[in-house]
Amino acid sequence: MKAWMITQAKAPLEKFELETPQPTGSEVVVETAYCGVCHSDLHFWKGEYNMGGGKVMKLADRGVELPRAPGHEIAGRVVAKGPDAVGVEIGDMRVVYPWLGCGDCYYCDNGLDNWCRTPKGIGVVRNGGFGSHVVVPHPRYLADPGKVDPALAATYACSGLTIYSSLKKVMPLDPDAPILLIGAGGLGLMAVEMLKAMGHHNIVSVDIDPAKLAVAKEKGATTVIDSSSGNLAEMVTMAVGKVPAALDMVNNDHTARAALDCLDKGGKLVLVGVAGGELAISLATMIFMGWTIYGNLTGTPQDLHDVLELANAGKLAPTPLQRCPADQANQAMIDLKEGRVTGRAVLEWG
Repeated sequence: MKAWMITQAKAPLEKFELETPQPTGSEVVVETAYCGVCHSDLHFWKGEYNMGGGKVMKLADRGVELPRAPGHEIAGRVVAKGPDAVGVEIGDMRVVYPWLGCGDCYYCDNGLDNWCRTPKGIGVVRNGGFGSHVVVPHPRYLADPGKVDPALAATYACSGLTIYSSLKKVMPLDPDAPILLIGAGGLGLMAVEMLKAMGHHNIVSVDIDPAKLAVAKEKGATTVIDSSSGNLAEMVTMAVGKVPAALDMVNNDHTARAALDCLDKGGKLVLVGVAGGELAISLATMIFMGWTIYGNLTGTPQDLHDVLELANAGKLAPTPLQRCPADQANQAMIDLKEGRVTGRAVLEWG
């Protein structure tokens, strides 16, 4: 098998020739057809995470050993399976649920694999879809894309289920009440489409890139706000008033603060991105305003199935995709880093 792998932080990915894995037990080997390129891959490539207060978390703190192939938005065909892998056949096209846990704890036993205290995520701890083959420990982590384009379905394994999980935390809402979306990249555009699928009518999209805001408007955002200058919280409240809910797909010191300042009484803020930093909170204000702040840790295997069901029912319109050959993995990462990707970048194998 071939794989584009991170060998050291911030260095270009290197192409490796590896032995094609052979499954045992309940394992399934998927030959990668498509793999989305996510901002989480950029943080992974950078090699560290801003934990706020001058603190930094390194890759090793996440149980990562290099070299490692990133990529967690994977769709491909089953090419081999162990003797205990039941419910999937050779040749099946499947989307891979990547947020694996240990497989044998309270969380994993109850479908909350993403909450496991010892995560084994594909594209993080395990080699991911920047490789031509991926080992999946059990068929329960595979989902049928149905009639959805597999390249698009691959992105549902992160951007789709993450936004779905985030919106579940703030719903139900009055469909005419404004919901604030900070960031109009892949996650933000997915949120616009998902809100429309849920019957929501008042969607406020914020970004620093006018081109991305134009796409958000085209896709159904009812209000768009260029936050490249000025006070974001003031601009939002002047445009739509206080909001009952906000999703921050960036999640840094500035955006999280602004989102919190936009909330109405009883408002809910979901922190989605991992740009990192700190958020100073008045504890008395939390009580007087009745606010709730959530950290959203991807989503569950069932969330992936639910998103695919929405898409197959024709309720979830596709987000824009920018496809490129897998051998251009480094360029895809650079384009994402430089803000040149509208929607989701997807590597194509084969």
